Amino acid sequence: MNITIIGTGKAGSSFAVALADVGHHVRLIHHDQLDVLGEPDLVLVAVPDDAITVVAEQIPRSDQYVVAHVAGSRGLGELAGHVRVGAMHPLVALPSSEVGAARLRGALYSVAGDDLVDDVVTSLRGRAIHLSDEQRVRYHATASVAANHLVALMGHVQQLAESAGLSLDDFLSLAQQALDDVASFGVHQALTGPASRADMATIDAHLAAIPESERSTYVALANVAFELAEKRRSASHA
Repeated sequence: MNITIIGTGKAGSSFAVALADVGHHVRLIHHDQLDVLGEPDLVLVAVPDDAITVVAEQIPRSDQYVVAHVAGSRGLGELAGHVRVGAMHPLVALPSSEVGAARLRGALYSVAGDDLVDDVVTSLRGRAIHLSDEQRVRYHATASVAANHLVALMGHVQQLAESAGLSLDDFLSLAQQALDDVASFGVHQALTGPASRADMATIDAHLAAIPESERSTYVALANVAFELAEKRRSASHA
């Protein structure tokens, strides 16, 4: 398949490597090079979400190719006016073209639109799920929490660790153990610590000891842990 990718950032370059590796003929261009689309079967728009509509409007209309984007929270409306449209968002993080390309192969994809998009996912040995526009926004919000907010949480851990004279590295294995427990036992059974047992004395001691700038984050997350613990207790008494 001939695929032209618009956007040379992490997403575009990751897709370029992954698609070429599975045998597609790939052309990677910048958003201001739309005069060199070539003769594609698929034009894949891999630009920032807010730029999709602007870039799509500049792509010549044709029924000879599909125009698709890779944004998780956007539907097909951003591609209005094109004859054949689609969307394919991979549920993976793309930190670099090499790592991203490896993760794209075999990934879960949220897809919509033309069947050609499903064919591309299949060529990457991926799994496709089809969502409504409303579902897509909630799906992407969940993805943002699972990836971006988790990184933000590790930033909180780093600040607390450094305030105690330690480093983030000292706590990464503990964090990985917690994630492994979630995968093995579920969120309710994986929850441990003072919030899980309503140990307010320990939580108050924590709040007194940690930097003031980190207290609001600690409280917000402790409240979520309280809610999880309460759901666990309610389920055990049901």
